[in-house]
Amino acid sequence: MVKRFWDQASAEPIDGGYVLLLDGKPMHLPGGATLRVPHAPLAQAIAAEWQLAGGGKGGEMSFSDTPLTRLAGTAQGRIAADRWPTVDAIARYGETDLLCYRAEAPVELVRRQAGAWQPWLEWADQRHGAKLRVTAGIVAVRQHRDSVAALRAAVGALDLWALAALGVAVPALGSLVLGLALADQCLDPATAHALGALDELFQVEQWGEDAAAAARRQAIADDIALAARMIALTRA
Repeated sequence: MVKRFWDQASAEPIDGGYVLLLDGKPMHLPGGATLRVPHAPLAQAIAAEWQLAGGGKGGEMSFSDTPLTRLAGTAQGRIAADRWPTVDAIARYGETDLLCYRAEAPVELVRRQAGAWQPWLEWADQRHGAKLRVTAGIVAVRQHRDSVAALRAAVGALDLWALAALGVAVPALGSLVLGLALADQCLDPATAHALGALDELFQVEQWGEDAAAAARRQAIADDIALAARMIALTRA
């Protein structure tokens, strides 16, 4: 926790982008660079989260109060310098995508997985030319190199802001396919989370809810929603 030292947070246009100001002074990243974003909606949203943080000057805030700032700082401070480690880390999820690993039983879970997940694998094939193989049980499946390359190219084509967002969303979902659909804004975050948590939600139906598991699932849902918001703010 830190003490809030400013009264007013704002965004100001400069050189085709926006800087974030705290009482008129530029906000800096941990490395010392001034935080700058190219999108007015994102800049305004970041200013708004700093305006709310701590409730007022002298109040206590946590950096968990400023999640958009964290993603924007990651995009500018880490990904912009060398985007390929992030591209590689995200793209690797396509080799073991959650949607490709199906249950063998019970029948109802098998049916739900096929009905909910297969349309998104078909979407990945149609949208990105990535035809992914499906397996059942614990047997691993090796994806065709052309499909892996197509998914990697799709990730590599994303801008810094979407890469920062998918760096959060894809590990949370366990699925690159769902992450790319989120980036395309053809899948909303609540539905994406439900798809990623399909197996767990099925178990909840059968055996009841566990408080710790529910809290963990909510944290994952929050991460996916944050990623989707970041994408929306940079596409508006």
